[in-house]
Amino acid sequence: MGMIKLLAAPIRSIARFPLFQFAFVVALTLLLQAADDKSVLGQIFNGLDKLVESTVGLLSTVFNVKSFTKSWLTSSFWIGYVYLACLLILFFVSMTTRAVVDFVGWSNAFGLRNAIARERGIAAYRAWIPFERIRPANIPQEKWEETFAWPANNEPPYPPLAQRALRGVMSYVAVILLAAVLLQIFTPFPILTWLAALTKRLI
Repeated sequence: MGMIKLLAAPIRSIARFPLFQFAFVVALTLLLQAADDKSVLGQIFNGLDKLVESTVGLLSTVFNVKSFTKSWLTSSFWIGYVYLACLLILFFVSMTTRAVVDFVGWSNAFGLRNAIARERGIAAYRAWIPFERIRPANIPQEKWEETFAWPANNEPPYPPLAQRALRGVMSYVAVILLAAVLLQIFTPFPILTWLAALTKRLI
């Protein structure tokens, strides 16, 4: 497991580089465009093409979209939708891989339970050290961990996924609204007016 992570580290560092991700998305978009219309890739391209056209058409009802703006919006939405699709695919692949590794470790398939447990134990210990450094000497370690790290009822010491997702969405919406207000006040772009018109159009 350690050797696999060591060999995959350079690949992961390159894959996380934003310019590489942008180039990959553009290359994937061109590959979808070059595919035959009757193939799977061609059908995916046609579906995304209709989605991009409908999005640009929706925005054209809010503000005036000329040829330069339309081409820029089309390219931006193409890259954005393909990038979002890649993120979703990577998320499901990561979830599936994690579930497979958990099953292999639980069932001790191929005799990998000790290797998986050792790697995860090292990661857990490295994460536990900073937490233990701030523990006061008068508080027992068991009580400290039960209060902040591993509650007695075996529930995680953080909110559920739905609550965390809702908080994340609310924070993103607040940041977007703040940026829209600043652009409305200090720039000639009526962002709030466009957002209000787009909301009315969607409703």
